[in-house]
Amino acid sequence: MITKYDEFLCHQVVSTFDSVGTSAREWTERIWVSVHDTTGKYHFAAGFGVYPNRNIIDTFACFAVEGRTQYNVRASRELHPRTDDVAVGPFSYQVIEPLKKLRLTLEENEHGLSYEIDFEASMQAQEEAAQYSMARGRTIENVKRYVQVGRPSGWIKADGKTYQIDRNSWRAERDHSWGVRQGGGVAETGVQPREIPQGYVYNFILTQFDDWGAAYHIREDGDGNASHFCGGVSYPVESGKEVLAVTGVEHNFKFRSDIRQVNGGEVTLHLGDGSSKELSFRPLSVNYIKAGGYFGFRGFTHGEWLGEYFIDSVKLDLTDPEIIKEVSFLDDVVCEIRCNDQIGYGIVEMVVVGKYPRYGF
Repeated sequence: MITKYDEFLCHQVVSTFDSVGTSAREWTERIWVSVHDTTGKYHFAAGFGVYPNRNIIDTFACFAVEGRTQYNVRASRELHPRTDDVAVGPFSYQVIEPLKKLRLTLEENEHGLSYEIDFEASMQAQEEAAQYSMARGRTIENVKRYVQVGRPSGWIKADGKTYQIDRNSWRAERDHSWGVRQGGGVAETGVQPREIPQGYVYNFILTQFDDWGAAYHIREDGDGNASHFCGGVSYPVESGKEVLAVTGVEHNFKFRSDIRQVNGGEVTLHLGDGSSKELSFRPLSVNYIKAGGYFGFRGFTHGEWLGEYFIDSVKLDLTDPEIIKEVSFLDDVVCEIRCNDQIGYGIVEMVVVGKYPRYGF
């Protein structure tokens, strides 16, 4: 089927853009955007996922207010024939200028959350090394990703109250990934289960200061051995400077006593030019993006068929410890980040599953 993307001279497989170069059910293309103020009062996250071999496109938005309430709206629809329309019901996503400006919209709806938010890049996009792994001769992950930081503008409306987004006091982060993606919450049937590791750690950081930004992505086993690592330091879009590789990371995090959630810490970034940067973290806010469908929450899981069209919402009381235990897993923690006399802001994600003696798990 011909779509608008086929007009451009950028084909890479012998097919049209409504299909991908593999029949793998796990093929996923996903975007994630985080928008937050620098005081910790307001924290928004949203995303879209496209699953060509499952005929699904889904989306979510989560808005946490003052650490007390989180509003969540989730939606899904049949992908074909509208494969070139990044929209589900009242949700839409537009690329205004590639790698520079994006727009996310949720029109007025019956679920009490709406917004129009523009993301404008402040630093160059950073390309990650591909994540590739096999198990028993089968490719279980082959994913490419880039990340970017920026400044947001626009508004968010929740329960009738409108919150204005000031680019001077708010920050934004995003990623875009595509490929064969493992996990996500939709279990395979009739397939031999993978071996369950005794311990697994995932750590992702994406942050920005006034004149530079940094990101890294690391995965380790329970003994601290890295199975994947990449990172970089980026500079303002207009600077013309290339991304400087992060060649290694030493992390020393603190955790809450009740759940495995980062509660501060320090990281040393070793850079490709032989220098290093020491960062310290102070948490400001948390957005529980599991409520948006990561690994499944209350009837909504990314990449799961829910019919021709589906939309629902969940409102969470973040002051209830039992709800936090239910929804906490892949948490976006906004932190104030210090590097010498510089102050920046960004996202820290940390997932620890099973044993990890270094942090007492």
